[in-house]
Amino acid sequence: MAETENGTVEETEENTGKAEPGGAVPDAPGVRRLRWASMAPFFLTGFVFASYFVQIPLWKTEFGLSEGALGLLLIVPILTGLVAMQATGSLVARFGSAPVVRVAALALPLSLVAFVPPSSAHSVFGFVVVLAVFGAADGLIDVSMNAHAIAVEKETGRHIMNSCHAAWSIGSAVGSLLGGAAIKAGLTLTAHYAAVGAAMVALALVAGRHLLPARTDRVGKTAMNEAKERGTGTATGAGVLSGWSTRLLLLGLTGTVVLVCSGVVGNWGGVYLHEKLGATLATASLAYIAYSACEAGGRLVGDRLHARLGARALVNRGGAIAVVGLTVVVLAPGPVTAVVGFALFGLGLSVLVPVIFSSVGHGGDDLDAGSAAHALAKVNTMTYSGLLIGPVLVGWFAGAFGLRTTLAGLLVLLVVTLAAGLRKV
Repeated sequence: MAETENGTVEETEENTGKAEPGGAVPDAPGVRRLRWASMAPFFLTGFVFASYFVQIPLWKTEFGLSEGALGLLLIVPILTGLVAMQATGSLVARFGSAPVVRVAALALPLSLVAFVPPSSAHSVFGFVVVLAVFGAADGLIDVSMNAHAIAVEKETGRHIMNSCHAAWSIGSAVGSLLGGAAIKAGLTLTAHYAAVGAAMVALALVAGRHLLPARTDRVGKTAMNEAKERGTGTATGAGVLSGWSTRLLLLGLTGTVVLVCSGVVGNWGGVYLHEKLGATLATASLAYIAYSACEAGGRLVGDRLHARLGARALVNRGGAIAVVGLTVVVLAPGPVTAVVGFALFGLGLSVLVPVIFSSVGHGGDDLDAGSAAHALAKVNTMTYSGLLIGPVLVGWFAGAFGLRTTLAGLLVLLVVTLAAGLRKV
């Protein structure tokens, strides 16, 4: 491992010339190719999901759906994604993370292309089927690409998780901008998704050639049987309710609260600036822009900071900056101050989820989850659920107590969770 449990950095390839146990050190160009290939699925996922989100209003019109009906349909990919996450740990154990990533990285953009086939453009049933496949592909790639990033860190002795999550943020930003441009240019949904699918399939094929060999993190039958006997994981994905050590649970809860905060900024940051602080609509949009820009920037330098400071020191400093940022937002007298607070909030939170995922993936027997992929599947399920449910809960509380009071309550929750969870990194 690149760092010990107390956050101190052990010797790695970067300062000793040796990789950690598990394989020979690739040459420098090989390490760079492996790093970029590992980031590609994250970029692809962010890009595809941004393309998916920007066209949702068109689907509503295309199928003549009410808000309630559309909301029910959009639950479908959430449910299938959560189910797929439970199976991914066992698939990675049986086949290795790289083959699963290769399949999922093709399935996700291809399922996007299938959303509006000419022969069934007005078939709600067909739409639901594609939504289900799309969600399952997302659940599959979400766990497997994080498991592959962990395998790369173990194999090379270099931190890449922050860079991978930065790639997701960049992909999402680029996908949103190009999706908006496609709509403004009058491209049909089919043309837009066909272009996205072709580009992302090409990226998946190129990157897939440079991923780690399947044997790197494939678990043998003997180890899988031993895990089954311990109740920590099985070949068939059982053990969803087992294998929850205290440390894994605390790390999962911490990551969940962090992603709840991220979702709240996207859904409620602009509303807070506009309705509570009197910002114009244009200024209100700066809440999420400032947050996401600083989040991406923090992740781009996060791996170097991780290697220099160690995990514990990095997340402690990041958590402190996040708490200061949200405090500024809650106490802000005007929109400019709040935008600065959102920027600090994004900068502080930027490194937390990548380092938590890295800590989970490197946890091994200490987490009692059976394998890195099984542990990641459990944590991914928690964090994914929090990202989706958090903004809804904030809306309910804001309706009852006011948005500023609700954000203050979220600040207290964040402080308590970070104080308990970051000690386990």
